[in-house]
Amino acid sequence: MAQIVGFISQKGGVGKSTLARGLSREAAKGGLNVKLADLDTQQGTSVDWYRRRLDSGALPVFSVESFKTASQALRSADQLDMLLLDGPARASSATLEIAQAATLVVQPSGASVDDLRPAILVFHELVKAGIPKDRLCFALCRIGTDAEEADSRSYIEQAGYMTLQGSLPERPSYRQASNAGLSITETRYPQLNLRADTLIQSMVDKLNG
Repeated sequence: MAQIVGFISQKGGVGKSTLARGLSREAAKGGLNVKLADLDTQQGTSVDWYRRRLDSGALPVFSVESFKTASQALRSADQLDMLLLDGPARASSATLEIAQAATLVVQPSGASVDDLRPAILVFHELVKAGIPKDRLCFALCRIGTDAEEADSRSYIEQAGYMTLQGSLPERPSYRQASNAGLSITETRYPQLNLRADTLIQSMVDKLNG
């Protein structure tokens, strides 16, 4: 049975699909049989990104497919090492379905209270619905300074949740990589790739911990 990682968000544009693509690429590079399931049938962001990746000839190749529900995507889990569920752009009924299926649930957030507070409320609702807290974690994205990162970690910790190690700074190079069908570990800048790899490795460590 595959390890299942769910990526959810309470609003669009915070880094959900970006993280899902990054983990997919690194897992496939490590030799795992990976599928990235794009559950946003209206936007299809990850499916569109993968078309660009195929056009660019980037390696490794892995599977990216569109599904309407998590249950549809889960039907292929027995044939995989890792299944990543890239949820809809906003919290919805699908969020609980993803969380119920997932080994690990990752929610990205920026550093502002406008980002953090509603994101924490999403996790509160999942806990009320029976999802164990130790399966829920935050990933910090679009971070400006070390002080912002520290303050965000403190805010999340006070709310009772875990934050993955590392963070993604706000850099145009991550967007440029995505535009070319590349992941956050495939930019032109080794230091940015290292920042992304630290965050992705923290997900892997949490899965295997």
